[in-house]
Amino acid sequence: MSPSGTGCLGAGSTVRTRIALVYGGVFLVLGALLLLVVNLLVRAGTDGEKEAIVARAGEVAVVEAYRIGDDVGRAANEQMLMWSCLALLVIACGAVVVGWWTAGRLLRPVHEMTARARRLSERDLGGRLAVRGPDDELKELGDTIDALLGRLETAFDSQRRFIANASHELRTPLATQRAALQVGLDEDCEVRRILLDTNRHSERLLDGLLLLARGERGLAEREDVPFAEVVAEEHEDVAVAGDGVVRGSRVLLRQLVRNLVANAVAYNVPGGAVDVRVAGGVLTVVNTGPVVPPDEVESLFEPFRRGAGRDRTGPGAGLGLSIVRSIATAHGGTATAVARGAGEGGGLVVTVTLPATVTRRA
Repeated sequence: MSPSGTGCLGAGSTVRTRIALVYGGVFLVLGALLLLVVNLLVRAGTDGEKEAIVARAGEVAVVEAYRIGDDVGRAANEQMLMWSCLALLVIACGAVVVGWWTAGRLLRPVHEMTARARRLSERDLGGRLAVRGPDDELKELGDTIDALLGRLETAFDSQRRFIANASHELRTPLATQRAALQVGLDEDCEVRRILLDTNRHSERLLDGLLLLARGERGLAEREDVPFAEVVAEEHEDVAVAGDGVVRGSRVLLRQLVRNLVANAVAYNVPGGAVDVRVAGGVLTVVNTGPVVPPDEVESLFEPFRRGAGRDRTGPGAGLGLSIVRSIATAHGGTATAVARGAGEGGGLVVTVTLPATVTRRA
């Protein structure tokens, strides 16, 4: 429901405004029909009375009686029509006012439900709408939403517990395996190197999955973060056109920049280049690399999707751009990519746009 009433029946008007105008419009149409019928009946009755008056007049006075009857009838009809229209408009305006007041009374529980729902979030699903009043459709709607909130709260609590437990339970055996491999096998053993590489890959995959889940859960706390400063911490050679303050998590924003730059470097070509620019809350990373078909660009943001020439045994986990988009979405932003042609050196132009306030120019 839009917070602003526009006084029209368009999509931007509030329900209250529309109800009031519908009340007024219906009354105006029905009132106009009523007045039309009344005027027609009065006109027919006036004509009948005129004929009766003329019939009682003498032969000499017949013409004059007709003329006087026409004048009187016309004057009466004009007066009645004028005052009827004026009365109709006044009453129609009154109907709009009454409709506005009535709609406000009827929609007050909806406004209260909306205000309470806005105060709820993924981090605070313990509240309920708790609609009070008669057992009508609005209370039924409120009870249904409360039941839905209860199920969502249970699901989110279960997800948080799972992520916390997984972070501990999965990291511990991987760390134990790595220590056992490092101690139990000689350094020049080929099997030791393969197993350690597999172990590190599993750790990176676990870290990526946990970070992706954390980004998709949203932000527990927010702070003012100078975005250009965070980018500079992760990549020294960055062109800054303006520093913007982003409300969010500094840790997650650093991870966003780290993943984006690491992805650009990993998929680069020998002797290629990586260009990093930031202006306000917009981060742009351009790299050279394999030519990506335009219809495959969007799929690179899906988990476990790798670019050309990368397999599941490589150093990447296939989560780089997925994590970037997840963190950007958690901050109310977007992450998009555009493929560069072979004439431009191939690769991608990845742009992350975050809501930010530009505080100073470089």
